[in-house]
Amino acid sequence: MVVSTRHSKQQRPVPCGGSSFRLRGFHAACASSPSRGCANRYSSILSLIGRPSLFSPRQTKPQSRSRTSQHICASGLSDSCKFIDKTPDIGGGMLRSSVSQLTTLSIGPRTNKLSTQQLIAASPAQQLFSQLQKHEANLEKALGSTKARIDSSCVNEVLRRCTADLSISGLRFFIWAGIQSNYKHSSHMYRKACKIFRIQQNPGSILDVLESYRVAEFPINLRTVKVVLNLCREANLANEALWVLRTMGDFNLGADTVVYNIVIRLFCQKGDMDTAESLMREMGSAGLSANMITFMLMIRGLCDVGKLDAASKLFEELKEQGCAPNVVVFSALLDGFCGKVNLEKALELLSEMEKGDEDCRPNTVSYTSVIHSFCVQGLLSSALVVLDRMISHGCAPNRVTVRVLFDALCADGREKEVDELIDKVVVCGSVSIADCNSCLIISLIRVEKLEEAERQFRLMLNHDMRPDAVTSNMILRELCSKGRPFDAFLIIKEIEKAGFSAFIGHDVFSALIMGLYELNHREEALTLAKLMLARRIKIQAPYSDEILKCMEKKWP
Repeated sequence: MVVSTRHSKQQRPVPCGGSSFRLRGFHAACASSPSRGCANRYSSILSLIGRPSLFSPRQTKPQSRSRTSQHICASGLSDSCKFIDKTPDIGGGMLRSSVSQLTTLSIGPRTNKLSTQQLIAASPAQQLFSQLQKHEANLEKALGSTKARIDSSCVNEVLRRCTADLSISGLRFFIWAGIQSNYKHSSHMYRKACKIFRIQQNPGSILDVLESYRVAEFPINLRTVKVVLNLCREANLANEALWVLRTMGDFNLGADTVVYNIVIRLFCQKGDMDTAESLMREMGSAGLSANMITFMLMIRGLCDVGKLDAASKLFEELKEQGCAPNVVVFSALLDGFCGKVNLEKALELLSEMEKGDEDCRPNTVSYTSVIHSFCVQGLLSSALVVLDRMISHGCAPNRVTVRVLFDALCADGREKEVDELIDKVVVCGSVSIADCNSCLIISLIRVEKLEEAERQFRLMLNHDMRPDAVTSNMILRELCSKGRPFDAFLIIKEIEKAGFSAFIGHDVFSALIMGLYELNHREEALTLAKLMLARRIKIQAPYSDEILKCMEKKWP
């Protein structure tokens, strides 16, 4: 198969890292290395290979071990002395000289401890954390008295300092910070708080923190409840979120639509649609109106449990209330039909979306969902018709759309149609020729056509097209797993020559060097080790110990 490359007039990127396979600046690399253990590991590996000239392009006079050790020990770094004493004697002491430079260069000027402590004491995080340690009943008042500026780094630092005995105080600090006028927790911060306080493993902490408010007679507000519920949402605690909702009356608070939506979302994700429907009816009884988010959550939840009729009824109810469904609500129902392979209903709904106003027009995700459903059913021709329909309505396909179609074409043995599909997609301007070919390579690997994928990969490199990181790593992993590390090494050389090797993962390098050692490709293993050392790439666990064992066995 020859894939069209007439679109591939891309300028070759400038290679990263200078010369391809020549070691450069070992001493400088060691000086900035973050781990002595990493250097020691490379020292052991390269000493077993037996290439003294690897560590430096020029010979340097080795330093005396005792003199170096005395210098370092005088600075109070006894562990560094032990590290140097255990370093293999390679190349007339050159490695010890390099390690000596690594250690001595990393010492640097001493920091004034007094000024550092004063700086930390003055930090907002330290001021806030000191209030947590006092265990005051009115913690929120004490926190506010610091007048500390709240931001994500400050909150993160306080959370990091919290220990098990400060879990409730830490949670109260997190909730207090989340209701400040100049700050709002991000999703990342909610995830971090759940991890630090182990809320998913200890859901009772949610109950405990509200009980602490009750005991302290601290008046909480609706924003406080929403922060607590967002913690429940992040930890997937549906029952606890419902308990919080039921407890709001004890604090003289009433729930709003946002509060109900958080709880409904959790029960929809749990698959408990009976409780979710009961909560939606409860909203109406409380004088609250369900909004678009409520309907979207309910429709998606009903579709997930296979209640398509109930989802369709709710969809019609939304329209009867005078609310025009947006593309999110349409897509929720469309996904339900596609998931249950009701393609006739899916096409009807797609037509309704196309005829609607701008807010409900199908987007790329909507069309791709239908295309995927047809491909799963083996109706590739119908899927291609939907693609043409998608393009005619001014909706450009993305990489996911392309990959879905390539998977189906390759699985059906219709690779000859790939060129036509690439031309059609590239004209839309949303997916480049390089991205199309990268998707094709992934599809070929998935259907176990590795040789064709390898040939396509080399063709991309020859035409100055950069395969993406996922594709490059995937083909190298596949070659290593099939017992072909030498072929993977040759591809690494081509990638390095083209300047793309910066995108190769550390685990791929580690698996590759392990495979080369096992098959006794000594020269290639050495070349790869030099490249890894120049790039400061660490050997990943569990490969490091296995590589040493393999080398000691083959090259004692």
